[in-house]
Amino acid sequence: MAEHNEFGKKGEEIAAEYLQKKGYTILERNWVSGKNEIDIIAREGKFIVVVEVKTRHSNYAGEPETAVTQDKQKSLIRAANSYIRKMNLYEEVRFDIISILVVKGKEQINHIEDAFYPTLF
Repeated sequence: MAEHNEFGKKGEEIAAEYLQKKGYTILERNWVSGKNEIDIIAREGKFIVVVEVKTRHSNYAGEPETAVTQDKQKSLIRAANSYIRKMNLYEEVRFDIISILVVKGKEQINHIEDAFYPTLF
């Protein structure tokens, strides 16, 4: 596995632990539907939370969350729709981003709740 893939997996581990400490229940990790993937699917209260995790060594090229482009949002929405149908769920869905900067071994976590809303593109 390429180093950047391993670094991304480490970021997803950090994010999952962070969410669990906040009381979220992790339902799925790396859930795939066709070409679309969701890093983490969790439950928090009345919400099903779809979480995209972005991990970087620096913010030189911008904050990690800026990598969640409109195309990535569409992909997450498609995957979330597929998950909701497959699991026959009726809860409200929320889309969050967790951006993680790991600089000199220190982790900075930024959890953006309701990062975007599903819309017609």
